[in-house]
Amino acid sequence: MDLVSLLQAAFLGLVEGVTEFIPVSSTGHLIVAGDLIGFTGERAKTFEIFIQLGAILSVVWLYRARFVGIARDLGRTAESRRFTLNLALGFLPAAVVGLLTHRWIKAHLFTVPTVAAALVVGGIAILLIERLHPDQRVPTVDALPPRLAFGVGLAQVLALFPGVSRAGATILGGYMLGLSRTAATEFSFFLAVPVMVAATLLDVVSSRGHLSVADIPVFVTGFVVSFLGALVVIRAFIGFVSRRDFIPFAWYRIAAGCAILLWWWKAGGG
Repeated sequence: MDLVSLLQAAFLGLVEGVTEFIPVSSTGHLIVAGDLIGFTGERAKTFEIFIQLGAILSVVWLYRARFVGIARDLGRTAESRRFTLNLALGFLPAAVVGLLTHRWIKAHLFTVPTVAAALVVGGIAILLIERLHPDQRVPTVDALPPRLAFGVGLAQVLALFPGVSRAGATILGGYMLGLSRTAATEFSFFLAVPVMVAATLLDVVSSRGHLSVADIPVFVTGFVVSFLGALVVIRAFIGFVSRRDFIPFAWYRIAAGCAILLWWWKAGGG
């Protein structure tokens, strides 16, 4: 495996780790970054999905005590059962819709202009939501009722559109439904685990014909860098949302989306 491919994998792994858990769309950034460095095609699409698993496992590592406790107490405490039910309800809508539309989305929506437009629209949506100042009736993840968990799951369906952002859809969706910023963010972290594990397995299985043993070093490099980058970002983001609103991410999305559209147009995409 050549050094250039490994460096490309490390770069994309860093992009994934930094963007997966903040409301800016990791998939969108990966599509644009991959196009910029010439890492495209079916193999690249599968790689982009696979390295998301590295970022997701950082959540499992950071919250390992929580997950172990839930598994241990599942048959003994109502809190553990409700947490598990909430994850299942939050996972279900995106799982069903994603299973039905996965191939079509991957074939038609993984494009630079699609991502750029979604970034801008998502940024405007964040600004509008922040102006509404929703009541924060659910202070912690433990206080989340199942019906609101399902509502967050419905919001997550929007993230099947590249550029919307899974984190953005679930965090802002939860915030609109009455979760505190911290509760919405933590539930988004937890919900990422079943959603992205399922998405990764589905994509790797369906794309196995495009992969070879020679791809292993590239995939492992991206996976490890993504895991390490996400570890840093998760800790920092939790501290950020406990003190600040989401408006900086809105303006970043709008600026990035406009810049990407301009770059794409000048590069001959239009």
